[in-house]
Amino acid sequence: MDTLVQLLPLIAMFAIFYFLLIRPQQKRQKAVQSMQSNLQKNDRVVTIGGLHGIIDSIDEDKVVIKCGDGSRLTFDRNAVREVRHD
Repeated sequence: MDTLVQLLPLIAMFAIFYFLLIRPQQKRQKAVQSMQSNLQKNDRVVTIGGLHGIIDSIDEDKVVIKCGDGSRLTFDRNAVREVRHD
């Protein structure tokens, strides 16, 4: 019984860390993976480097983004940070 009382704060601390840190991070990671797998042509995107553009073509692991001046740049699919809906 005494060891259970000593372990209770440790178990509570692990539970708090899980619900406040680990679980939200896993949810964000799943949302980003879902967004990156559902990319489509003509989506307005922002890359992790801050480049804004429109997807011109998509491959399994690469996207070609058309910039404002008409140039086309190739990025890894993982480099897309968000899809803009404006």
